[in-house]
Amino acid sequence: MAFSLYQATAANFTQTLTAVAGFLEKGAKHFAEHGIDPAAVVETRVATDMLPFRFQVVSTVHHSRGALEGVRKGLFEPPPDLGPLDYRQLQALVADARDAVAATTPAQIDELLGRDVVFRLGSRELPFVAEEFLMSFSLPNFHFHASTAYGILRAKGVPIGKRDYLGRLRMKA
Repeated sequence: MAFSLYQATAANFTQTLTAVAGFLEKGAKHFAEHGIDPAAVVETRVATDMLPFRFQVVSTVHHSRGALEGVRKGLFEPPPDLGPLDYRQLQALVADARDAVAATTPAQIDELLGRDVVFRLGSRELPFVAEEFLMSFSLPNFHFHASTAYGILRAKGVPIGKRDYLGRLRMKA
């Protein structure tokens, strides 16, 4: 059987979005048990010149569900400003993205192969074909932002580990 675009993208997005939802839930429990205000965590940064936790979570959604939507439209742009989302709203955003990506079928993703897609950033446009955009741009960005969100939670004392980031492995039946 040939390896498909669906397996390389949507299946990975679903696995990691499920893991992100899981470690966000562990974070919520940890904060409640230890009297930590999740609002402070939402604005936490790894470094002063990096965007906060809130942006990292929004970007996991944007580089998964948003990337697939962008490929379908032929245009991908930076995420819209969703405003000051709180921790629970970020959890809901991830859950919605996970459900949307999980609902896609292999045929819906594999039919995107070869489609033209443009990444537009202001007046700059970068042309791609769907598979190169997803594999060389969105997947690396997706994992960067998911792992940054994970790292911020770890730094805040949330008891999560590598297995929480990996999520459910897709092993041989």
